[in-house]
Amino acid sequence: MSNETTNDSSKIIYTKVDEAPALATYSFLPIVSAFTWAAGVRVETRDISLAGRILARFADYLKPEQRIPDDLAELGELVTRPEANIIKLPNISASLPQLKAAVKELQGKGYALPDYPDDPKTDQEREIRANYDRIKGSAVNPVIREGNSDRRAPLSVKNYARKNPHSMGKWTPDSKAHVSTMGRYDFCSNEKSMTLSAAQAGEARIEFTAADGSVTVLKDKVKLLEGEVIDTSHMDVAALRRFIAEQIEDARRQDVLFSVHLKATMMKVSDPILFGHFVSVFYADVFEKHATLFAGLGIHPNNGMGDLYARIAGLPEAQRKEIEADIEAVYAKRPELAMVNSDKGITNLHVPSDVIIDASMPAAIRISGCMWDREGKKKEAKFVIPDSSYAPVYRAAIEFCKQNGAFDPRTMGSVQNVGLMAQQAEEYGSHDKTFEMPSAGRVCVVLASG
Repeated sequence: MSNETTNDSSKIIYTKVDEAPALATYSFLPIVSAFTWAAGVRVETRDISLAGRILARFADYLKPEQRIPDDLAELGELVTRPEANIIKLPNISASLPQLKAAVKELQGKGYALPDYPDDPKTDQEREIRANYDRIKGSAVNPVIREGNSDRRAPLSVKNYARKNPHSMGKWTPDSKAHVSTMGRYDFCSNEKSMTLSAAQAGEARIEFTAADGSVTVLKDKVKLLEGEVIDTSHMDVAALRRFIAEQIEDARRQDVLFSVHLKATMMKVSDPILFGHFVSVFYADVFEKHATLFAGLGIHPNNGMGDLYARIAGLPEAQRKEIEADIEAVYAKRPELAMVNSDKGITNLHVPSDVIIDASMPAAIRISGCMWDREGKKKEAKFVIPDSSYAPVYRAAIEFCKQNGAFDPRTMGSVQNVGLMAQQAEEYGSHDKTFEMPSAGRVCVVLASG
């Protein structure tokens, strides 16, 4: 199909993706094309898959015959025009381990892509990392969603669910399942916002002032408009780590599974960092004992235990077995971890993208507030959601089920979801304005007016 975008309004762009429903979307495309062709409407495809975005971003490293156009950039321009009509299918929001796996697979197929620099030291390495980081996480939606979303279940879908309800586990008032959240010193409690006046509009910059008085510009040329609402917040790392340690001990005392629920895919800056603190606190003895070795191997807790196991695989057997024994010793004195795959030994802390809160929490509520233990059996869980911005929603759902029993898909209603996401509003605008501070200090937004 043609890759030329014209002003022809009788055209629909159908996106090529690599998320779980890829097979369904491929099989649905000929059906869509058959119906639209009869109406004089053409359907063209554009590649916004993770692999496609990697190849387009690093075209200079490839042979001419391997290069592909940057379809995402094209669609980003198209959505600003009135004739835009795009069927945007679910695409992967890649975590760092997923991104690295995709790069490795492409390299194995003959694409001379550079490795992801974990610790960039040269300008070239910093540029390579910056380009890869633009592909990570929710990289597609901020570009294509030049408009606000309105999501609601069609009546036909709702009626089907009522007639064919999915299974729901039994709830009782004495269930030990519960949500734990910080409530203090987190993003929710520290949030501040303001509406800009005409005098305050213009190009602002974000600065970090360290305790010694040195100033670092974290981001400049941040365009702010009159009447726009800007929002700032921060999370106290020391408080976060205290909270994690307290919840680990509480889970052990209550004899429930310990689980953490984040969204390290879309929230590609903040949540992998939060995830890393969970890993390094839970396995504190291991990371402290082997700190020097882990630094040399490029092991970082933000990437999870799966990455750790992969990096120690090449060590001498005695050294590797010592580390593995130390990890098992942690399990002996910690609460049981919720499992993603009990058969393969993949825990809740293996990969940052394995447990995504808006999928994992509803699934757990459907099975009586349980997750899976190491034996593949259901067990009540502690659901740790550090930031209290959205934890109360899941806490309320669980407490409701304890008092009233499981939700009934045959009778329950639905909620319309209206999302403010045009022009990178809300979370999409946060990605390039979220920072991890290297030391104690103060972050300020300096307006154009000073």
